[in-house]
Amino acid sequence: MSAMTEHQPDLATAPTFSEVERSVINRLQTGLPMVHAPYAAVAGELGLTEQELLHTLQDLLDRRILTRFGPMFHAGEMGGGLSLAAMRIPAEEFETVTQQVNRFNEVAHNYRREHELNMWFVVATENPDDIARVIARIESATGYPVYNMPKEEEFHVHLHFPV
Repeated sequence: MSAMTEHQPDLATAPTFSEVERSVINRLQTGLPMVHAPYAAVAGELGLTEQELLHTLQDLLDRRILTRFGPMFHAGEMGGGLSLAAMRIPAEEFETVTQQVNRFNEVAHNYRREHELNMWFVVATENPDDIARVIARIESATGYPVYNMPKEEEFHVHLHFPV
């Protein structure tokens, strides 16, 4: 998995979307159908060709309107480990530490927060016992403690941001 630091959007420079971009973004937030050709199926729903849909998606990625598009796997249900983690990083070192943390394949969804614990990310591993090992490696690489916050209860929010 890869991750990147997410920053709050600057509303003064918020992008405008064509109707095709808007329909693609809104539809793909709800997932892909489990069929042989999922992009062709979604394109048909939207009145597009599969190539138009793929071109639109790639253009949104190239322009950094979307920073990631890909499957979300539930590591815990596949026998792996999954935990939320946070760090307290001085502002002047935040970008450097972000790069160090994001080098770990097990790190995803790394976000900057306006909080005393200002870096939050997810650690996902093939084996639940590996969470502690990865956290120890991150601490060693960065020189900062990682606060491990394993899930106690799961909630399904089904977050959707219509554009």
